[in-house]
Amino acid sequence: MVPYVTIDFPTPGITKDIVRSITEAGADVIELGMPFSDPLGDGPTIQASGHKALENGVTPTTCMDTVKEIRKAGIDIPIVIMGYYNNILSMGLDEFCSNAHDAGVDGIIAADLPAAEADPLLDAVDRAGLALIPLLALTSTERAIEHACKRARGFIYCISVIGVTGARASMSERVKILADNVRRFTDLPIGIGFGISTADHVANVAEYADGAVVGSELINRIACGDVVDAPKRAGTFIRSLIPGTTRKVVAN
Repeated sequence: MVPYVTIDFPTPGITKDIVRSITEAGADVIELGMPFSDPLGDGPTIQASGHKALENGVTPTTCMDTVKEIRKAGIDIPIVIMGYYNNILSMGLDEFCSNAHDAGVDGIIAADLPAAEADPLLDAVDRAGLALIPLLALTSTERAIEHACKRARGFIYCISVIGVTGARASMSERVKILADNVRRFTDLPIGIGFGISTADHVANVAEYADGAVVGSELINRIACGDVVDAPKRAGTFIRSLIPGTTRKVVAN
């Protein structure tokens, strides 16, 4: 289970408590979203959370500070930072990766960076001792899949839809084909993301992949009530999905 949380949403300083709650609920890895002003791959829910976080003053530097706070609180779950390449470039590849490592980050996802153009960031990530998590789409060619898998670390992130993030009613059957193709080139775990919002979705993904990334619906739950109760709502939602990680889907 890989929950996605936008840093400093809905308020500054709350991320640590949300991460603690969803970790206690059963998360295996935390994906922390680093807000960007032009998030082309994000649907309306995550875009709105990112814009709110930017209004709250979040920057790449404060994102690293948030990770430090999480680590100082004794939360040792693996953390992956997801952002856009311009955000990373603005700090400089080596400086960003070094700062991320020092803060306690384990891996990086550059949402808009094609695998074929990722070598400079891969080199910086390797120097810092981090993992670069590649994103593969339903439209990825066999060559792109092979290239991404060769230098990947951590896990492979497979996108389950053509389009942007957001909760959906059902999962595309094509994502299983993508996951099977990825298995031909790597033994790394495979995570499936975009559109996962129910325990049934998680159970479906568990049939052919190793992890489910849950973002937009979690952000919806965080946003839907009093701020003070946001960590509790987040934990309750993630806990409701955990049964899907071990339950087998019965075909009708």
